[in-house]
Amino acid sequence: MTFTDTHCHIHESSYRQAQLAIRRATEAGVERLICVGTDEVSSREAVQFARKRDNVWATVGLHPHDASIGVAGIKVLDDLIIKDKKMLDTNVHVNNIVAVGECGLDYFYNNSPRDDQITLLHAQLELALRHDLPVVFHVREAFDDFWPIFEQYKGLRGVLHSFTDNMSNMERGVSEGLYIGVNGISTFTKDQKQLDMFAHIPSSRLLFETDAPYLTPAPHRGKVNEPAFITHVAHHLAILRSITLEELSRDTERNANKLFFLNK
Repeated sequence: MTFTDTHCHIHESSYRQAQLAIRRATEAGVERLICVGTDEVSSREAVQFARKRDNVWATVGLHPHDASIGVAGIKVLDDLIIKDKKMLDTNVHVNNIVAVGECGLDYFYNNSPRDDQITLLHAQLELALRHDLPVVFHVREAFDDFWPIFEQYKGLRGVLHSFTDNMSNMERGVSEGLYIGVNGISTFTKDQKQLDMFAHIPSSRLLFETDAPYLTPAPHRGKVNEPAFITHVAHHLAILRSITLEELSRDTERNANKLFFLNK
């Protein structure tokens, strides 16, 4: 029984003891990781980190918090993807880039002007379609603007990362063919509507993630999050959904393979 952490940030230089975290993850049955870029620097770090390790993949993206930098960063992401494809074409074994993101809209913090966030989201959706990659979406209190943008692009696929919104938007995401990323929040939320929503995510659309080093699940609140803690999220969801851990492993591993093409 194994699990994949489909969204973590342990590749960033500020994360201490990443190699130890990988070893503990493997021992816990979390055998595969996707390291997610949030700006030009962390995207480069994710690619470099993944190339040096088996069963680790990378995404490249520009977070809505940093949208005020403008679309100039798109060229960096594009170059990273093109270089990665060339290395694969020459049969050089590398851990490749599997998605664009995390990108999206965040109206909770509004760290960047909303118009800038929207402009940067459009640019990254175009990038994803150009390279036939899925998208890791960060959408917080912004679905009213997000869905009309999403509908402008045909052929998009991806995951709604760290999803904690309502049942209606979860069902909308599923109907649009998106996956739903669930992390440690599910283990400590007291919101019954959120818990009901987590219980009703279709098994064919569920993905596990940690967002490490953030959003540490119970019973490790107060500690730095790490990929091994996926097991606590899985255990909690198994109880909530009245199914076995084996079923969750089977379903979420299949979903990760299907979205990110991890079978290589």
